[in-house]
Amino acid sequence: MALTLTADFQEKKQHGSVLFPFNIYPCTIPRDFPSVPLHWHKSMELVYVKKGRGLVQVGMQAMETAEGGLFILPPGTLHALRGIDGYAMEYENIIFDVDFLGAGAADICAQRYLVPLAAGRLALPARLSPQDPGYAAVAASLTEAEELCREQGPGYELGVKAAMLRLLSLLLGMGAEPVPPESGSTVRLRAVLERIEQEYAQPMRVEQAAAACGLSTSHFMRWFKQMTGCSFVAYLNERRLAAAAVRLRESNDTVLTIAGDVGFENLSNFNHQFKARYGVTPREYRRGLQNRDLPFHW
Repeated sequence: MALTLTADFQEKKQHGSVLFPFNIYPCTIPRDFPSVPLHWHKSMELVYVKKGRGLVQVGMQAMETAEGGLFILPPGTLHALRGIDGYAMEYENIIFDVDFLGAGAADICAQRYLVPLAAGRLALPARLSPQDPGYAAVAASLTEAEELCREQGPGYELGVKAAMLRLLSLLLGMGAEPVPPESGSTVRLRAVLERIEQEYAQPMRVEQAAAACGLSTSHFMRWFKQMTGCSFVAYLNERRLAAAAVRLRESNDTVLTIAGDVGFENLSNFNHQFKARYGVTPREYRRGLQNRDLPFHW
């Protein structure tokens, strides 16, 4: 099952099924994709590093991580993943809707914990490592959920839900700083990302984005790269290429049609940029990866 992204770089594709919105995606940077640009979504996400090394950005802070690193990303958290030269990073994306835990229930658990979690107001630790107190119990909950999903025995959905509720309880017991209000710069970034999400398939110039922010072009370019780690043009192309990858996996449209639909005016340029990002041509990608269950990270 693949994922989805909405306005303001919001990822919004269904995880799991409508009645069981939970899934675990094994991923490797750079094998599956060279990076995961800054984005956010309404689902809860856990990034659990299994092997290797890499960088995980939470908000505006980028942190190096290694085997065993665990990152907790409540709904609405801006985050990104990148590789480190000379290393691969194998990790799991555990993604689920907070409603899956019972956020819609009329009880004290929903009122005190799940509703604030869904709104991004519940203070949780952003990162755990194997040396941290309580880490082993959190990792055990994740391992339990993995095994239940792998075996899918009778009632496994109840077990997965119980494991995630236990994990949330453990995280709350560890304490964390209160969730700070977003800075003006972060609010502005969300507005830019929203515009890209809505208009990526159309011609879009740096000058237009800068004007929408009330910034000069030169200031905007420096600010955008500082906030996201890449240039505006590179980010826009990343979004277009990710949309193209989804179309290649999920439709029978020609490569030429897909290239035009996602905003590339030149097929040769599209083929060149697609191969630079994914390591294969669009046609090779369609033949080799169309049956793989990769998350839609862009």
